[in-house]
Amino acid sequence: MVTVSSKALDHIISLMMEKDITPDTHSLRVGVKGGGCSGLSYIMDFDDKVDPLDEVVKTKAGLNILIDKKSVLYLFGTELDFSDGLNGKGFQFVNPNASRTCGCGESFAV
Repeated sequence: MVTVSSKALDHIISLMMEKDITPDTHSLRVGVKGGGCSGLSYIMDFDDKVDPLDEVVKTKAGLNILIDKKSVLYLFGTELDFSDGLNGKGFQFVNPNASRTCGCGESFAV
């Protein structure tokens, strides 16, 4: 399904602490929506509700990742990583299903 690198997981937990929320009360919701220069864009946010149709992925740190049914097809096998290198700082979706991506890495096509 979707995996999260240890660096991304550390950063997600840090962001949760800044927002005064915990993995006990909130999950990380990831998905895709139409838009962006390549056709589809990634979305990522914290959510305190689980839809019965959501795919739930549990991480080692106890954080649940929620993926809506439509997005599962586009994100299967994707790794969520975090980069703080010279080329920019932020989350990166390493998606083996993407046939092309835009220069900023925020949108893709299949």
